[in-house]
Amino acid sequence: MLGPVTFRTASIWLELEQPASKAVVKYWPASGSKVQAREAFRLPTEGQARYNIQKFELSALEPATAYQYEVLVALPGKPAQPAPGAVGRFTTPELFQWRKPAPDVTFLTGSCSYFNEPRFDRPGKPYGGDSSIFETMAKEKAAFMLWLGDNWYTREVDYTSAWGLWYRPHRDRSAPVLQNLLKSMGHLAIWDDHDYGPNDYAKSYFLKNESLDAFRAYWLNPSHGDGKEGIYSRYQYNDVDFFLLDDRWWRDDESLPDSTGGKPNENKHMFGKKQLDWLKDELRISKRNPYVSFRIIATGSQVLNPVSPFDKMLNFQAEYNELVSFLRDEKIDGVLFLTGDRHHSEIIKVQPAGLYPLYDVTCSPLTSGTHKFGGKEANNPYRVLGIDQLQNYGRISVTGERNKRTLKVDFVGIKGETLGTWQVSETELRVGAGK
Repeated sequence: MLGPVTFRTASIWLELEQPASKAVVKYWPASGSKVQAREAFRLPTEGQARYNIQKFELSALEPATAYQYEVLVALPGKPAQPAPGAVGRFTTPELFQWRKPAPDVTFLTGSCSYFNEPRFDRPGKPYGGDSSIFETMAKEKAAFMLWLGDNWYTREVDYTSAWGLWYRPHRDRSAPVLQNLLKSMGHLAIWDDHDYGPNDYAKSYFLKNESLDAFRAYWLNPSHGDGKEGIYSRYQYNDVDFFLLDDRWWRDDESLPDSTGGKPNENKHMFGKKQLDWLKDELRISKRNPYVSFRIIATGSQVLNPVSPFDKMLNFQAEYNELVSFLRDEKIDGVLFLTGDRHHSEIIKVQPAGLYPLYDVTCSPLTSGTHKFGGKEANNPYRVLGIDQLQNYGRISVTGERNKRTLKVDFVGIKGETLGTWQVSETELRVGAGK
């Protein structure tokens, strides 16, 4: 798997079947000769205790340059040999700052990836759908894929042991249908309940530290929390800042009351003070960057949907109010939310007082079960666009001239068909817009 690609570095993840085998990654400019190949630096990893996971950093790259790489594998006492199919190609971003307007960028996103394992799945109709959607995604010309949680589904047999929490990503990551996607573009991820632990679990999960180690082992995010707790991180590509949040590590249980004494419950947290303070600081820093057009806050649970009967940040009213007030008071422009979890895709719009419209772009599911809009959500007045009962992924593009950039979302089906399209201009997402 290819990890995030920056101006001067890239990263490679791989897992080897033979416990004693060792990999070498070599890379070179695509316009040059393999004779120029350099050897990648091997990174420390958490995964070698249970599975032979290895990570590599490809460094000293040049911006706006295409590179090729090759994985070689050596068994004990034998020379390294090229691994069949373990070759790839990537292009580093263009260094545009202080030189020209931001280049256009396209990336993919989605959530809820379920691979069937019948002996451990719930009886009846298989919950996992058509996994050929990953082959469709692999053909996209995208810079990277942002996984929005429930990237694998732990089962009842997994919940109660550390081994089970490692087995699930190990098994799913090896699916043949995933391999082209994993190496065709960079990958980043957040988690939600099913790749954190049991359904709807929060901070009390007794194996959360093991879940954290497994997540760190199987993804190549720029960082993981503060190095000890959580998975939150930040990533920038061209003129888009991404704030990747952890909605499980500090989360209080949903059953706590949203309010006490007629006021929002200050003791009910979805992100927790430590992470929310980090997010505020990072948004302040982002605000000072004159090249940022959009600030995407990605989290597993929905944020805005007022009529959803399920978990959302609005159920943590004190934190929600704190974040919205911060965006308004600090005049943080260009923010929208990117979420998963719901087994349908939709755009939710709310209009907080004194702020621009807030949008929640929910993209789900990739392969897990779908459902039909019902109850209060059947005709949700806050929904701008909705897609239910269909597997899909999101293709998000940022294009246009400086200070008038447009973010476009295409919801795409299994065979690459467009299911719905929505877009927003950065001019709409400015404090005072529309006054």
